Parts: sequence; C-alpha cells; structure tokens
Amino acid sequence: MNVNAKGDLIARAIALGLGTPSFEVTTQGPPHEPTFRVTVRVGGEVLGPGGEGRSKKDAERTAAEAALQALDGGTPATEGRWPIYSAVLAEALEVAADFAPDDTSLDEVRVRAAQLYRDLLRDLGHGPEGDDEA
Repeated sequence: MNVNAKGDLIARAIALGLGTPSFEVTTQGPPHEPTFRVTVRVGGEVLGPGGEGRSKKDAERTAAEAALQALDGGTPATEGRWPIYSAVLAEALEVAADFAPDDTSLDEVRVRAAQLYRDLLRDLGHGPEGDDEA
C-alpha cells in the first residue's frame, strides 16, 4: 500500500506533461454506511479502474494506486505524452529533494523533479513528438 499514492500520481502526471489528475467521487449506500467510488481522469480520460473504500480518502488512495499501475503497465510512449521510466523519475525526485533549500515545500520539489525529468528525456529525444513546452 502506498500511503501517498495520490501525491505520487499527481507528481508523475505533471512530470509527464499530462496535467493534474482529477478525482471524481460518487457515494453509494445508506448514510450510516456509505461506500465511496473514485474515478481518476487525466486529460479528460479515465486512468485505471478507479477505487472503492469506506472513506473518501481510502477510495482516492486506491484509485490513485490503480492509476499509477495503469501508467506503469502502459506502453513507454503514447502520442503527445511523456514516457514513464520509473527509475529515472525516482532519481529526478531524489536529486530535486537533495538540492532543494530546507524551506522548500514538497510541491515545489515535485515541480522541480518534473522539470528535471522532462528536460532529461527531451535531451535524450524521448519526449512526445512536437512538444515545445519548456
């Protein structure tokens, strides 16, 4: 179980140039015993099978874990998207954290890691065709 699956998914989606994922929540069952169902969308498309839980937080975590697995199981490159190389992304996060000032927020570290990851892949010619983002 990844306790920060939602944050990891957000960081990876941003690093890949997919934008920020949205989490759509529906509730089923009686008010005293609800079941939450979460669907993850990235770029308007459903990513993974979603997640279910007894709390909204658990359902979001489960859905984020499933979306991360969907990203890992996908083909390395898809049209208009950045490929996912988990080891490279992990190293970019580590480097960004190592070089960040002590007062840097986690979100700032994630953004810097995303920039490092994209710059490296762009330099190696592994980015999507026609991507001109800086």
